[in-house]
Amino acid sequence: MKTVIVIPARYASQRLPAKVLLRETGKYLVQHVYERACLARRADRVLIATDDPRVEAAAQSFGAPVLRTSREHTCGTERVAEVARQIQAEVFVNLQGDEPLVEPSHLDYLIELLQRHRDCPLATLATPITCRQEYLDPSVVKVVLNDQGQALYFSRSPIPYVRDGEPNFTAAPTAFLRHLGLYAYRRECLLQWAATPPHPLETLEKLEQLRALALGVRIQVGLVAHAERGVDTWEDYRRFVSLFRQQTSRPMRQAA
Repeated sequence: MKTVIVIPARYASQRLPAKVLLRETGKYLVQHVYERACLARRADRVLIATDDPRVEAAAQSFGAPVLRTSREHTCGTERVAEVARQIQAEVFVNLQGDEPLVEPSHLDYLIELLQRHRDCPLATLATPITCRQEYLDPSVVKVVLNDQGQALYFSRSPIPYVRDGEPNFTAAPTAFLRHLGLYAYRRECLLQWAATPPHPLETLEKLEQLRALALGVRIQVGLVAHAERGVDTWEDYRRFVSLFRQQTSRPMRQAA
């Protein structure tokens, strides 16, 4: 099952413009992501997809394969789909360019999900929510699952909503889940998704995966014990830089 990891790296991020080119660690943010992705054992190829010549030049400076893509895409999936129209592979993994702490084992697990679930065209990951603050935070995307481990819905709102009392994150860890923005698509599903206009639910929640659910796509969700958050703000980046400096003398922790 030939698999390509694509790293969409847009220059004009809304919250933190040019964040993929931040380099207080001595490496571009997107370089950290690329190097982590290259540690995944089940991927045949890793490349960066960008809409900007500055990101393209940065990728070339550290030896990463890079493709220029359109500036008109509304989400990372559409950018990955443009790559899929040029490269032949069965599976494409979407790894955003602001995930410098991604676990290579998580990328392998994501690919394994499509190998195990041949009837599912799309896979993603989630991790348990552990506190009320995270549960209420609209920047934390939540997902609820059916009995087969497939996504029923994604939302920025607290789901499932606890009508009586308070959520017990310890007693029901798989009921309260944070979605991780990693996707593995079979090629046909990816191209269908990208060819479909944004769904009203997607527009309201600003969550691209709702387009797939609206199309009736089954999304298999794998659970991991822990996952670091990506870089959306200056505070996130400062935290990453601090972690990087602490860990320069030892390997980054590998999650299960």
